[in-house]
Amino acid sequence: MEFQAVVERRRMVRNYATDPVDPAVIDRILSNALHAPSAGFSQGWGFLLLDRPDDVDRFWTCTTTPGELPDNWLVGMRRAPVIIVALSCKEVYLERYAEADKGWTDRDESHWPVPYWDIDTGMAALLMLQTATDEGLGACFFGVPRDYWNGFRAEFGVPAAYTPIGALTIGRRLPDRKSPSLKRGRKPVDDVVHRSHW
Repeated sequence: MEFQAVVERRRMVRNYATDPVDPAVIDRILSNALHAPSAGFSQGWGFLLLDRPDDVDRFWTCTTTPGELPDNWLVGMRRAPVIIVALSCKEVYLERYAEADKGWTDRDESHWPVPYWDIDTGMAALLMLQTATDEGLGACFFGVPRDYWNGFRAEFGVPAAYTPIGALTIGRRLPDRKSPSLKRGRKPVDDVVHRSHW
């Protein structure tokens, strides 16, 4: 698929067939994530791949409220055969920038104008979304509620230093209801781009 077609076709998909995804495709999605930029080439990210039905079920069990009936959104999302959780690690960045070629030996987080560990991990997630689209698959990026982080970490052995930036469901897309938010329409370029002066 041409790059422009990938950009225009990519959207959050919330309904999936349960068919497994070719492991080679998943490997390509994960490999492409590693091409995201990262400050100081720190690469302080980690990706938890859940592609077995029991692991996918464990994810939903530890990140949703027990006994709560899933809404339409969650019913379609739960059918996705693959979940990749994208996690960032601030400590990797602080350590990297304390090295001799960077020189912030105090590891003070205030040196950072914004949390690049989270931003870089988000960019890696976008590359995964685009690769899934290029493979003809559907994907959705969504947050893991903070209240469930400890249970999620315990369930999957995730170190406390890693923060779940979001999860991606991936699978063969089925017809779904587009988000009502899309009725707002995409803002025109001139509404968000300020040339030479705001």
